[in-house]
Amino acid sequence: MEMSHDHHRNSSMLPATHPPEHLHSTAPPGHNHGSDMMAMAMTFHFSYENVPLLFSGLTINSPGEMAGAFVAVFFLAMFYEGLKIARECLLRKSQVSIRYNSMPVPGPNGTILMETHKTVGQQMLSFPHLLQTVLHIIQVVVSYFLMLIFMTYNGYLCIAVAAGAGTGYFFFSWKKAVVVDITEHCH
Repeated sequence: MEMSHDHHRNSSMLPATHPPEHLHSTAPPGHNHGSDMMAMAMTFHFSYENVPLLFSGLTINSPGEMAGAFVAVFFLAMFYEGLKIARECLLRKSQVSIRYNSMPVPGPNGTILMETHKTVGQQMLSFPHLLQTVLHIIQVVVSYFLMLIFMTYNGYLCIAVAAGAGTGYFFFSWKKAVVVDITEHCH
């Protein structure tokens, strides 16, 4: 009985037409059945033909498609950086209660000192927390997409991820407020 191994095919695989020193078989040992074998690039390359991008039907086959993918990945990486900063700003704004608690602590020579602690609270069943949760899910999915794009080892796409992340950090992180709390003992 002949078994089909089409379910072993992966959209991130390249036909075995690249130089063999740059490819590693993705088939389990003992499952290489001749011409059906696919291989995945394991070194950086700068090609724009047969480059899979996240989904099986999304394959780059021309310089124009690569340029479009570069721009899209660049903006996706920028979006990721902006989303991280936006979540931090939303978290600061949604902190609903800030309390300062002072408590006596023993000081030198039997004196009593007052130590102040800041407590920040947020309610679990609130719209801000629900929004943070949804934005966190989006951030995780986008981060995995960027990781998978980088793992194509396509130099153009890797540059797009790095350049987009750097540009996004440059444009969004300057708004990130650095607050020094004088009551904080661990700097």
